[in-house]
Amino acid sequence: MAILTRTRLTALTEGKLGTRLFSEVLNESKRETKTAAEVTVFLSHSHDDLEKIDVEKAIVLLRKAGVRVYIDSYDSSLPPFTSDETARKIKEQIKLNKKFILVATNKAINSKWCNWELGFGDAHKYINHIALIPIADNSTSWNGSEYLRIYPRIEESDYSAEYIKVIFPDKTEKSLIDWLKS
Repeated sequence: MAILTRTRLTALTEGKLGTRLFSEVLNESKRETKTAAEVTVFLSHSHDDLEKIDVEKAIVLLRKAGVRVYIDSYDSSLPPFTSDETARKIKEQIKLNKKFILVATNKAINSKWCNWELGFGDAHKYINHIALIPIADNSTSWNGSEYLRIYPRIEESDYSAEYIKVIFPDKTEKSLIDWLKS
């Protein structure tokens, strides 16, 4: 298995696109409307990971695959402080978006909101429309919690650094692009 590391995620996004184009793709994602793409993804993440730019790199990776990404951090319609209204709007967005992806960093795994979103996403998207992007700090080892192993994972191929795949718990695989279209 080829878990994405922060270094590889940078190479797949900024390295291939260049820093300028990376910023353009990210800004486009922040501005786009719901009709910009047929496939939409709810991207669950820890707000603490915004500082490490893991979330932004995941957004750019998905945008390169041609999908619209919903991220609550960029949703100006959410209340400034978390509340029951926040929870209701997040539930609505999880239902509205075709796919659910958790950026599964250590901080996200420990976040009560991410676990709540994953549980809600599980109820509405399991198994064909939900996945994790496990991100390891500096090595390719990522353990996560045992319950996370029931979900498909988005990883790099062992054979081609350009090929991103979704691996299901039964070990079947699809390319990320094919999975997003399914």
